[in-house]
Amino acid sequence: MGAFVALLLAAAQSTADDRSGEQIYRQRCASCHGPAGEGTKEHPEPLAGDRPLDKLARYVEKNMPEDKPGTVTGEDARKVAAYIHDAFYSRAAQARLRPLRVELSRLTARQFRNAVADLIGSFEAAASDERRGLAGEYFRGSRRFREEQVVLERLDPVVDFDFGEWSPAEGIYADEFSIRWTGSLFAPETGTYEFNLESANGARLYVNDPVRPVVDGWVRSGTEKAHRESTFLLGGRIYPVRIEFYKARQEKKASVALKWKRPHRVEELVPATHLSPVRAPEVLVLRAPFPPEDRSMGYERAVAVSKEWDEAATAAALEVAGRVAADPRMRDREAVRRLAERAFRRPLAEAERAFFVDRHFAEGGDAEAAAKKSVLLVLKSPRFLYPAVGGSGNDPYDVASRISFGLWDSIPDAALLEAARSGRLGTPEGIAREVDRMLPDLRTRAKMRGFLHDWLHVDRFEDITKDPKGFPEFSAEVEADLRTSLDLFLDDVVWSGTSDFRELVLSNSVYLNGRLARVYGAELPADAPFRKVALDPKKHAGILTHPLLMAGFSYDATTSPIHRGLFVARSFLGRRLRPPPEAVTPLSPELHPDLTTRERIALQTREQACMSCHAMINPLGFALEHYDPLGRFRATEKGRPIDAKGSYAPIAGDAVQFDGARELGEFLARSEETQGAFVEHLFHFFVQQPVRAFGPDRPEILRKYFVENGTGIRKLLARIVVTAARGGEKGTAR
Repeated sequence: MGAFVALLLAAAQSTADDRSGEQIYRQRCASCHGPAGEGTKEHPEPLAGDRPLDKLARYVEKNMPEDKPGTVTGEDARKVAAYIHDAFYSRAAQARLRPLRVELSRLTARQFRNAVADLIGSFEAAASDERRGLAGEYFRGSRRFREEQVVLERLDPVVDFDFGEWSPAEGIYADEFSIRWTGSLFAPETGTYEFNLESANGARLYVNDPVRPVVDGWVRSGTEKAHRESTFLLGGRIYPVRIEFYKARQEKKASVALKWKRPHRVEELVPATHLSPVRAPEVLVLRAPFPPEDRSMGYERAVAVSKEWDEAATAAALEVAGRVAADPRMRDREAVRRLAERAFRRPLAEAERAFFVDRHFAEGGDAEAAAKKSVLLVLKSPRFLYPAVGGSGNDPYDVASRISFGLWDSIPDAALLEAARSGRLGTPEGIAREVDRMLPDLRTRAKMRGFLHDWLHVDRFEDITKDPKGFPEFSAEVEADLRTSLDLFLDDVVWSGTSDFRELVLSNSVYLNGRLARVYGAELPADAPFRKVALDPKKHAGILTHPLLMAGFSYDATTSPIHRGLFVARSFLGRRLRPPPEAVTPLSPELHPDLTTRERIALQTREQACMSCHAMINPLGFALEHYDPLGRFRATEKGRPIDAKGSYAPIAGDAVQFDGARELGEFLARSEETQGAFVEHLFHFFVQQPVRAFGPDRPEILRKYFVENGTGIRKLLARIVVTAARGGEKGTAR
């Protein structure tokens, strides 16, 4: 009898050992997590994530099932983890279970602003000129700027003059003279710019408006020299600018300087690099404010129309219609027709022309009112607001729209529309030629800078502050210089000949000026302008150790390995980390004065609930501990050598060990996870659609293309735009 029972038990054990991972899941896990890991009422969170398979198996072995943890172990834990991972846990499995589609989306606020700027600007082309500075006309005598009083004409690189009691030029009396500077100004990023026309005399500044000055100090009262006013400008655009200045007889001295405060910067002279002597056409910059866009997916999504957004779009349409109606050149049926075709990004059908244009002018009324009504109707039409509406899937005008909104966040230019009309967008090669033409445009450069700031979380650094006792050398001016330094480095890498992504994490160069050199230990004259400086390659690793990022991901008196590790995990490795279950106050350094930062963080996060995430986060951040809260290299902390050893367990493959930022950078430069994460970040920012909507294997296809082309950033962007342009209604990139 005993032998029979033993035989039955052995048979039962054998049957259990033969169970598949799916069978184990259904018996032990499905009641809590749902048949397909979709979640249940008690456990609503779906089973989805990016834990590597071996970590998922260890988690199951230690914690599951919830009512009897530790009862699914060994081979069973590995089987069920493999089933979960392949069936619904991994990103690839999620893409199979829930196929994504290209979403019908409206214009984002940024696209709306750019589109109307180009819609109106399309009627006047901008001239180009390689010279830098403003064209100066120096007048003898009064402030009326009469041509017969011009004594001198020259190019002034910057407007920064202190004439004192002297004449500005031969032939001009020192007691009374006037100067007019004209040309254009380049705004590198979108935001509010504060201008200061600093003068002890009469002066006024016009930016993007020939009639109303931004700064008006023509009639002065008191002794205040600064005249500050702000205006909102779109990035990647060139604006007409004019300065008028005069010295009256009763004034002893004369001086004038044009300064600005760019977004997230301190006040400085407007540099010659952002000035041109050629006048640009005005740019329509909407005053109507738009509500923030949905960023729940990690990029701007415009799939919903709220009451606030609709009201903003209506106000913007009224603003544009008023601008058009006030321009005599555009109070014309043919001009409005051209505007409607540019807005709809395709030729108008006969019925569309009759509805949107002809019937308003046919009423025989006021041409101004007709133009206004027509433009209002155009700008509130789904054909304008929804780029996918009005065409037939992959017709050439749809392709043109996807290209222009992908690269410029704006409507196609005349050349792109002509390429669509002539059939040149019917092949990948034809599309690629147009993309290559449009890549160097200032609008593409501005969008690329916006992407890089978003990817690196730079715009989240609001007014970085440091403990003045510990770091008296840090200031708002140093922070602004660090932002300029980072932008110069990013531009250098992205727009260089190779545009190699690996240089972002392997370069040993940084841009410094005299002020930064004093803080970061470089040998430069105190007044040196920005220049590329080579640092010790063993100590520097591109943007990983750039002082702005190291300072931004630190506290005011200590570093923050957690913030730095999160940055590397999310931005470089694409890891999706949930917020902690409850807020935790960091341990104060004063409570543990003898502990290094690494030791204090290890103490704070040692609990098991913390280590589920911090086992990955902390080692990534520890690798950057050689950099103090200002981003300066240090060998010791509290008199002890820095321990910068770290590790990372990839989703696939063996764990990686590294010691310091350089070895971390070398790992990231060759990591498939880093390559894939960058591909997805770039795709989502420029296309504003889920990359897997263009095919579940699209991320891997693009990653391989990226690697095969020397990890060239511009080449990757071009391929992404070509892919999106040919996406089709069902989201399949053919």
